[in-house]
Amino acid sequence: MKEQTLNQLTFTRKQEIRYLAIVSLFWFAQYVYIPYQTTFLTASGVGSALIGMVVGAYGISQLLLRFPIGLCADSVGRHKYFIMAGALASGTASVFRVLWCNGTGFLIANLFSGLASAMWISFMVFYTNHFSAQDQQAATSRIVLFNNFGMLLGFVCSTLSYRRIGMAGICMLSICAGLLAFLLSVRIKEIHVKPGIHKTGELLSVCKIRSLWLFSFLALIQQGIQLTTAMSFTNQILKNLGASDGIVGISSVIYMMSSVGFAAFAASGACSRKGPRFWIPLVFTVVALYCVLVPAAGNIPVLLLLQILPGMSTGILFSFTTSEAMKQIPAGSKSTAMGLFQAVYAVGMTTFPIFTGAVASEAGMRTGYLLLAGIACLGSVGAVVFYKIGRHD
Repeated sequence: MKEQTLNQLTFTRKQEIRYLAIVSLFWFAQYVYIPYQTTFLTASGVGSALIGMVVGAYGISQLLLRFPIGLCADSVGRHKYFIMAGALASGTASVFRVLWCNGTGFLIANLFSGLASAMWISFMVFYTNHFSAQDQQAATSRIVLFNNFGMLLGFVCSTLSYRRIGMAGICMLSICAGLLAFLLSVRIKEIHVKPGIHKTGELLSVCKIRSLWLFSFLALIQQGIQLTTAMSFTNQILKNLGASDGIVGISSVIYMMSSVGFAAFAASGACSRKGPRFWIPLVFTVVALYCVLVPAAGNIPVLLLLQILPGMSTGILFSFTTSEAMKQIPAGSKSTAMGLFQAVYAVGMTTFPIFTGAVASEAGMRTGYLLLAGIACLGSVGAVVFYKIGRHD
């Protein structure tokens, strides 16, 4: 079956707007509590090592489930029910945060949030299937834009309301957003593809594509550093410098505004003209610089300014690694490939926070950030080597 007969011809403008609203609500539910997660747990007496485990737990479910879910989605030939399950799970996870508002509750909830994010495979493949091959990078950047927009809305909302409604209230907002996303997803229209049209062996053949593995590992570095720093321990560094809860929220909002802006830039022709060969190594270098400067900043205004830099990572780097990983993938195997891609970068989301938390407990936060800077440099070097001597289209 040709790619255009899957979904591309049935995607109207109204359906696209509704779908992108679902994407934003989904990520609002997943991230509205994030700006205060680390500081809340610290104030509750949870140590850095356990906080690292809580943050890393979010990636464990994804690590275990994303590849099987992608394989299943390609085998069944449908994405709607995976999208519905993800939307429902995103809100349900915060039920655990409300009922057990402590380290254990957040640990369990983050495992459940990881289950929700494992369904992101179907969110992305369903959307990009509506566009031609030459529009894939722009489409990927666009859905990442609304992904980040949902996070930004969550961060703004939590910043404005955390002091009045507390963590339990913030998590109630997460529950409501997840439920609304689920209700909207019920109306998704999808052309059914006959189950079993693709054999498992044919789907697994995507694992032989070298570029898929390379860009999966680059995304592993990007996602691991982003979750560990800009979304977690950088907020703790701000608190250690005497920042109020409001300042911590503003820090997260600055980061997400930057992410949204750079995601919009990544979808533009100006960014595409330079291409991934230019942007991927450059942004990895910026990420390394960020990791060096944050623990050395020493004052709140500088840290707030530095939060602009990881926005390039989320907006540009993640968009390009995703589109580059999918470039050589046959249409009928996209979910399987996306499952592998997301499972690999989930390793970074799981291990990097745990690793950094353990290092910070033993040798201080500066050492943990410097090690992350070194890893970012390796990502830059790896991209340069690939584009110089590897096969690229």
